Amino acid sequence: MPSDRYRGDPLVDTAEILGQVAVIAAAPASLPERAEALMAQLRRVVRFDAGWIALLPPQDKSHVALARSGYDERVSDHLAGASVLEEVELVGLNRSRRPIRGCDMSIPPSELPTWAEYMEPAGFRDGVSAGLFTAEGHYLGVLALHTYDADRVSDSARDLLGLLATWIASAVDPLRSVSTVAGLVQGAAAGIVLAPSGAVLPLPGLPDHPLLAAGSGVLAAAAAQLAEGNPHGSFLAPLPHPTGAQTHARITVLIAPSDVRLFAAAVVLVSPAGDLHGLTHRELQVLGLLLTGASNRGIAAALHIAPRTVAVHVEHARAKLAAPSRTSAAARAVRLGLFVPSVMTLLPGAPPSHAAPQGRPPP
Repeated sequence: MPSDRYRGDPLVDTAEILGQVAVIAAAPASLPERAEALMAQLRRVVRFDAGWIALLPPQDKSHVALARSGYDERVSDHLAGASVLEEVELVGLNRSRRPIRGCDMSIPPSELPTWAEYMEPAGFRDGVSAGLFTAEGHYLGVLALHTYDADRVSDSARDLLGLLATWIASAVDPLRSVSTVAGLVQGAAAGIVLAPSGAVLPLPGLPDHPLLAAGSGVLAAAAAQLAEGNPHGSFLAPLPHPTGAQTHARITVLIAPSDVRLFAAAVVLVSPAGDLHGLTHRELQVLGLLLTGASNRGIAAALHIAPRTVAVHVEHARAKLAAPSRTSAAARAVRLGLFVPSVMTLLPGAPPSHAAPQGRPPP
């Protein structure tokens, strides 16, 4: 039934609401928990009967609700569909930061299927929507509030929502949440976010790096580690050097928190290599191939060297890692992240020998 609650100008303290939103943004909570807390603050601005905060995953066509209340099942199912994004684009919510009501649109609401076929039949008579954007101006998602009353949302309420939308977007930005993970790696100098689709996304607060370019061997090795289900992993990547000397960077792969995995699969960071225990570049390559379960003969074929030379490299690596056996050397290499993954060593088209999962010691 329609509500008889008053929906005039909000008698609120704007600074106090902004402060509460800032507290929510900084809270150690999941994205859905933050979104629910933000909805409670929005109710102080517009006393809505139904509301929705949703994000658009990278390269997707359907929004994912973080918080949603007051809609029946039919409306909720529609909001999760691809046609909503088409209407967002049509009315410009993904381009403009200014919230819009029905009276603000250049297109009559009656010509929009979401309103004419879903909202109005469900009893809604007014509403206001705002696009959510990252600090760099990329469309992130949408918030929408609907009321049963025919009274239009006031100008002041709409304008306050426009101010709050910037802070709300920051609070629910998955990449901003993921960026806090980078603080776990000392000396991280660059990083990216891997989307579930495999797309490479910028990591707020850190620059990118040539090693992390889409299609690189580093990202292929990172994807292989993620496929094993490990929450974190580390390995080494060769760095080009003007003098021809072989140097390395440390690559750390951290799986994203569970509440943001629809938007971000993992963070991949570049930092100084650290102590290499005296291991040479060739020995690091041999350790990486050893982790695939390859024999000395298989490693030799991959590196185009003699099996006898491989045996010498294995013995040297074992001694430097203070490992009593070949298997324990592989295990320590994984634990310390002291190997160059085989995917970065094998020539294009060269099949790995004994393709065991990368990052696990051979049996």
